[in-house]
Amino acid sequence: MAVSVEATPKRVIEAAGEVFAAKGFDSATVREICRRGKANLAAINYYFGDKRRLYVEAVKRAHKNRADLFPLPQWAPGTPPAQKLREFVLTMLRRMISPEGSKWEGELLLREIAHPTEACQELVRDYIRPNFEALGCILEELMPDATPEKRHLVGFSIVGQCLHYRVTAPVTRMLVSEGEFSGYQPEKLAAHIAEFTLRGIGAIK
Repeated sequence: MAVSVEATPKRVIEAAGEVFAAKGFDSATVREICRRGKANLAAINYYFGDKRRLYVEAVKRAHKNRADLFPLPQWAPGTPPAQKLREFVLTMLRRMISPEGSKWEGELLLREIAHPTEACQELVRDYIRPNFEALGCILEELMPDATPEKRHLVGFSIVGQCLHYRVTAPVTRMLVSEGEFSGYQPEKLAAHIAEFTLRGIGAIK
């Protein structure tokens, strides 16, 4: 059966994401990407221009896929900000640690955050900044008298708590029992992070 031409860019990005996540930009080869994506070498230039642009598109696709899989809730007017915070944190955790979707997505995003390239600028502009601004709006409701800098610091602390369970999972697994670790599901972690944050900023006693 002939391979659909329309499916080629999608296959190439999927293959590129896997290779870039495993090897990084410098060590990944166009030849291996094309072999995995069942495409000829000319497909990279034809659809993406060059290897660097393919990498940028793979990073952006990784975040978009996670965001599409776990979109932020659309809150109705009057929704309590504490509820918004819990649901925001739950969404972030699901994007970071839920097994749904392709494994390469989370690995590539972590690699890019740890070792930023030009792709990071577009990633921040198109995906991360809108999410951070949404969190900022929630914190503004919870902390109306706080300075923007203070709300930024609290926002970074929330994101940092979420990232902890993605980045340090292998070490965390060694520190607690297997039964306890298996219970560290997004719902439980989101409830903990939200309560910890709300108590820390004095929103609950």
